[in-house]
Amino acid sequence: MDSEGFRPNVGIIVLNERGQALWARRVGGKDAWQFPQGGINPGETAEQALYRELYEEIGLTRSQVTMLGCTRGWLRYRLPQRLVRKRSEPLCIGQKQRWFLLQLNADESNISFNNGYKPEFDHWRWVSYWHPLTKVVTFKREVYRRALTELAPTQLQLERRWLNRHQ
Repeated sequence: MDSEGFRPNVGIIVLNERGQALWARRVGGKDAWQFPQGGINPGETAEQALYRELYEEIGLTRSQVTMLGCTRGWLRYRLPQRLVRKRSEPLCIGQKQRWFLLQLNADESNISFNNGYKPEFDHWRWVSYWHPLTKVVTFKREVYRRALTELAPTQLQLERRWLNRHQ
């Protein structure tokens, strides 16, 4: 937790060869979809947290993806008051995130939710790169917009390469 009450976190955008993004549904939420994300443990770098969370949440390893980019700095969002745990110490008012853009190099059958940890997701699908902006919970939308916008040039290159090969 930083001095302002923001928990350090990584956001993960996994793309297929067409430039579509992996979109995952949270367990128990019929309409609760998001990109994988997770906290950075004490003593852990953002990149170390990325690969740990990648495996814990969707079963992929470092060797099954290629890192295409990451956001330059921290992107922050505040939790709605109803989600702030007022009795927790230290008080967490939101998250500050580094976002990573990855390309899946393995078969998508390697994506799994039962990796020895309590599953956070129960379903996934490929969606267009910008689809999450209108679907993620409102309080995360601005962070998603900023992350997707910053990483968009790299995604667009991937999508164009695929289109050029398949025309």
